[in-house]
Amino acid sequence: MGPPAGRADSLESMTTSTGLRKTPLNSIHKALDARLVDFAGWEMPVQYRGVIEEHLAVRRCAGLFDVSHMGEIVIRGTGALEAVQRLTPNDASQLRDGEAQYSALTNEKGAPVDDVMVHRVAADEFFLCVNAANDDKDYAWIRDHLPPGVTAEHVSDHYALLALQGPRAAAILSSLTPPAVPALSAFAFTDDRVAGRPARIARTGYTGEDGFEIYCDPQDVGAIWEALLDRGRGEGLEPVGLGARDTLRLEACLRLYGNDMTETTTLLEAGLGWLVKLEKGDFIGRDALARQKKEGLTRRLAGFEMVERGVARHGYPASVRGAIAGEVTSGTYAPYLRKNLGLAYLPADSAAIGSEFDIIIRAKPVRARVVRTPFYRRET
Repeated sequence: MGPPAGRADSLESMTTSTGLRKTPLNSIHKALDARLVDFAGWEMPVQYRGVIEEHLAVRRCAGLFDVSHMGEIVIRGTGALEAVQRLTPNDASQLRDGEAQYSALTNEKGAPVDDVMVHRVAADEFFLCVNAANDDKDYAWIRDHLPPGVTAEHVSDHYALLALQGPRAAAILSSLTPPAVPALSAFAFTDDRVAGRPARIARTGYTGEDGFEIYCDPQDVGAIWEALLDRGRGEGLEPVGLGARDTLRLEACLRLYGNDMTETTTLLEAGLGWLVKLEKGDFIGRDALARQKKEGLTRRLAGFEMVERGVARHGYPASVRGAIAGEVTSGTYAPYLRKNLGLAYLPADSAAIGSEFDIIIRAKPVRARVVRTPFYRRET
């Protein structure tokens, strides 16, 4: 599925009177009385009916997200696989056509420039989905680190993106696509049709639930959105904003770039060592990660739940034995689990499961305990 080059109705031309970019569904969000906020320069729906209600709809039935602010980059050429292997720590050589993997773009320190989804379209073509706030930065990084004969194309303006997530997602999609689409295995994707419109459909997501991400022409996304909501009405499908997307991903311990990992935190410190394949050969940051793995971590990201009453938020200090030793990267009330949970960087020797420490909330220490992660895991 290639980008429809030069379209007048691409995302590039869509901005609000305040200068914020808007997705093709902006008017639909307003008609649904969504609360719209500035997110990474985009006017995006943070909630419709309410964060808790939308969170529970995804866990119990299904939710539909407009995530058209996300970025897309295509890497092409006979050395495309070599380029992706150099840019990312996961082993893209294990992918077959029509398969995707979670990975990252790493710098020389073994820290993420961004976390990304890598899709193998063909041996000479890889399709990357990147975070909205890092779209331009990622494209520049990729372009600057390509071998001769390989090109990168910034195609974000030519795609809209929907995420259909939840235990009823496949049932909802089934009547709007050929049978092979809802039968996709996890992390597989295909170019097909949804509600009669061309789309790239991947069985991926950012909620901890089963679901699909649907890439399509901006001109077609409104029809696909309406068809999915109409089909899903009897299945409990609801439109869901970025507020519930954040609480859902935190319950599932999915990292948020800019909070739980940055260019100053290595993938090993962020608890993402499972995607670092040192044995695959050289990649940017490999030496630093191999050295850190050998020497051991001095800090790491730990999941915690509050022992005492209080909600931890991003940036709150973490205190170990009376001294500030780290900080909260993500924290919230988890609607499905009904607990106050979070992630924090702690000294490695204080991050064992069962260890207790304090979160400083409004200048007062509030007790928290390191627990096993992920906090939530869906039943399969």
